[in-house]
Amino acid sequence: MLLNKFLADKENRKKLNVAIIAHDGKKADMVSFIMKRLDFFKNNVNIYATGTTGKHVEHAGLTNVTKLNSGPYGGDAEIASMIVNGKIDGVVFFIDPLEAHPHQVDVSMLLRICNVHNIPLATNYASASLMVRYYELELKNTNG
Repeated sequence: MLLNKFLADKENRKKLNVAIIAHDGKKADMVSFIMKRLDFFKNNVNIYATGTTGKHVEHAGLTNVTKLNSGPYGGDAEIASMIVNGKIDGVVFFIDPLEAHPHQVDVSMLLRICNVHNIPLATNYASASLMVRYYELELKNTNG
């Protein structure tokens, strides 16, 4: 996994590549999540986001965001392709389970690709908090 290479190679360390996606009803939660961990995301992460989610987190103060297409217009598929090609280290996808999504097939495909390629996947605030905390602890432990 890319995370292990990232943590092991102190001298040539690159930033983690994390995909972030949030359904419309969860975009405010995503912004809140990022804002509470702004230093981590600014200093340790390259963010790849679906279109509207990317715009929201940029307004939160991040400049290291690569915006892809909106989810229904192929953004979920773009992120899945990046995972298949070994370019994503983790995915934070705040799913709104109480709303129907016209592109549910794409959402399911992305979740399956994360599982097939063993990519850490957080689908809610609590699991995303644990994922980031793990990354922070591993970075601290490898930096001494």
